[in-house]
Amino acid sequence: MEALESTLRSVLGPITQHLPAPLQSAGTQLIGESCYRSLVHDLTITDTVCLKLGISKALGVGIIAASSIVKIPQLLKLLNSQSAEGISFLSYFLETVSYLISLLYNVRNRFPFSTYGETALIGIQNVAISVLVLNYTGRGALAAAFVAGLAAVGYALYSETITSMATFQYLSTGAAIMGVASKLPQIYSCYKEQGTGQLSAFAVFNYLAGSLTRIFTTLQEVDDKIILYNFIAGFALNAILAAQMIYYWNSPTTGKTPEHKLTSAGKAALKEPIQQAAEQIQAQTSGTEKRSSPTTRRRG
Repeated sequence: MEALESTLRSVLGPITQHLPAPLQSAGTQLIGESCYRSLVHDLTITDTVCLKLGISKALGVGIIAASSIVKIPQLLKLLNSQSAEGISFLSYFLETVSYLISLLYNVRNRFPFSTYGETALIGIQNVAISVLVLNYTGRGALAAAFVAGLAAVGYALYSETITSMATFQYLSTGAAIMGVASKLPQIYSCYKEQGTGQLSAFAVFNYLAGSLTRIFTTLQEVDDKIILYNFIAGFALNAILAAQMIYYWNSPTTGKTPEHKLTSAGKAALKEPIQQAAEQIQAQTSGTEKRSSPTTRRRG
């Protein structure tokens, strides 16, 4: 191992010891000054404590980066098919509420962003998917109430005057249970339909990998059993969902709609609500102008 370190230092040392200041600053903030010097500057790969921390941070950043697109294939599949067949709204509702509680719990505890950042990005995508599912199942009127409800809950959880940390501990436990339970309606739906419908394989398998990685990062960086047990249970149910995806791959009820690009039908479906919103705004603006325009009729 010493020979390997010596080789690495001779080859990479001139580079790692003269990195640009912004990269040095980012690395120091990510893993700390001592671990940055040990791993990057000195290339001491036998420093197991810092090595585990570095791997955990890298995985965390990778998860956050991947989470920004993890649900995009599911959105594309919904838009392209204009159908929510096989997608459980209850599953997405429970998961979104769970993510909202988990996100604000981590924020208020000031845990490292690299250990929970994906919850915010996935949560936003979940809201968009939930709205589409409601729309495609004839419940579009509930979409606005759903979004408004989430906003109200988020405000109440963020406010220390409304929700104390003692209460948040109980809510976080409930969120862990809710997050696990959110997979059950989707698992049951796949079993009932004997297929996965418009469920995205990309999202399912990425969830499986992400939940496994989160177990490791939580063990390394967060001393909170609630969060750890949440990820362990989530991984177990994600594994079941992934197994269903494989088992029902060739089922007639498994949708083959493209999930890697937006088709012409998907583009039309995406433009429709935008056009409707623009027309409503134009109508409201036009009505306001008519009411406010001065009259030229002579009085007398």
